[in-house]
Amino acid sequence: MNWSTENCTISRVMEILGDKWTFHVLREIFVGVRRFEDIRARAGIPRQVLTERLAALIERGLIRRHPYRLPGQRERSEYRLTEAGLDLYPVLVAMIQWGDEYLPLAAGAPIEPRHRGDCGERVTVTMHCESGHEPTPREVAFRPGPGAQRR
Repeated sequence: MNWSTENCTISRVMEILGDKWTFHVLREIFVGVRRFEDIRARAGIPRQVLTERLAALIERGLIRRHPYRLPGQRERSEYRLTEAGLDLYPVLVAMIQWGDEYLPLAAGAPIEPRHRGDCGERVTVTMHCESGHEPTPREVAFRPGPGAQRR
């Protein structure tokens, strides 16, 4: 392609999500773990790294602080997803789906996305075009968009 990749969407997303710990932190918040010490313990993440990742996720608008206070203790913060954070849910499910397919464990999947509704079935991610078709990866082409710049 004769188009610049300097303003690539993938690069901008990876600036936020592209390190080892960011999705571990988001995974914990997605499953309802919201408090610093609980996230740290479950994810096995060093304290300073967790502090940095939470600050970055707040700065980028993916999570927000929500104050709480246990009786007799100082006020602390829980971390909750914003709309932008919730919109990453399909990405997390796609990562689980890909990992279960290509990096399976002998004992089976350690976590499964399930529909909370009446059916309880496994949730998967599929691609759809705006007309409702489900193209295969080979049927998808990347074309320059309105923000593309010539090299």
